[in-house]
Amino acid sequence: MSEEFAAGGDSPADAAAEMQAFVDRHGYLSWLGVTVEAVEPGRIVMSVPYEEKLVNPDPDGTPVVHGGIAATLVDTASGFALRTTFEDPAEAALTTTDLNVSYLRPATGDLRAEAEVVRAGGSMGVTEVTVTSERPDDGEEATEVAVGRASYRLFRGETA
Repeated sequence: MSEEFAAGGDSPADAAAEMQAFVDRHGYLSWLGVTVEAVEPGRIVMSVPYEEKLVNPDPDGTPVVHGGIAATLVDTASGFALRTTFEDPAEAALTTTDLNVSYLRPATGDLRAEAEVVRAGGSMGVTEVTVTSERPDDGEEATEVAVGRASYRLFRGETA
């Protein structure tokens, strides 16, 4: 992990703490229990713990996390990863312009998203995200449950 974070020189731990504070103030993200696990320039790792309030009703009794939770992680992790490309990530202005999520298999445990910036230009940014889920029932390691790509309008030096 890089010792430098963006242009401000904050440590990755400081950046993660600042981003976690934003999540904690955000009604929906805090309700989901989103945790910022790691931050590097152009990359972020976030997670959401498994909770019964997040599962779909399933006729066969297997609790499956609602797909919207994975989609939220793709969108949120993308925006946070792109924030790291701004001089002041805490003051970054950006908005989602396109979001694509492909579901690979049901999520049955905690979710973890790793977002990587593909490109962050002057006005547009693109990310790729992998979402994994723990599989507590069978003792297997985490497995990919969704992949996504997001595009964002970046407002560098202007307001959204």
